[in-house]
Amino acid sequence: MPPFKTTYDVSWVDTDAAQVVHFSNYFRIFEKAEEEMYTQLGLSFDEIRQKYDIWLPRVEALCKFKAPAKYGDTLEVSLTVEEVKDKAVRYGFTIFNKKSERLIAEGYVVVVVADKKFGHAINIPKELVQRLETYKKS
Repeated sequence: MPPFKTTYDVSWVDTDAAQVVHFSNYFRIFEKAEEEMYTQLGLSFDEIRQKYDIWLPRVEALCKFKAPAKYGDTLEVSLTVEEVKDKAVRYGFTIFNKKSERLIAEGYVVVVVADKKFGHAINIPKELVQRLETYKKS
């Protein structure tokens, strides 16, 4: 399946004194793309929490930086559902600069589905698994 794609405009707050995106902000960009993917699938994080009584903690994250992104850049963020296990999902991300078409960063995030009341990992609700198939890596 094709990846979910969105754009992200680099703002002043994303950058350091050199107007380069601070490394920690790439994880915010990843998470924003994840949020937009769920919206595209017809669910918000709030609806997921309320409907299934779960939360989605991140348990592993990696980002490899390939080139700097700067204030004013428009980035294309691609998200692929790389793996769905019983209790966890691994999202893969690539970020390209739309103007230069350079690869800026790539990485992944592993998300566990956890019961809000008890905090332990539980099986991913079937409806979520079905919706995630839309962007699952072939």
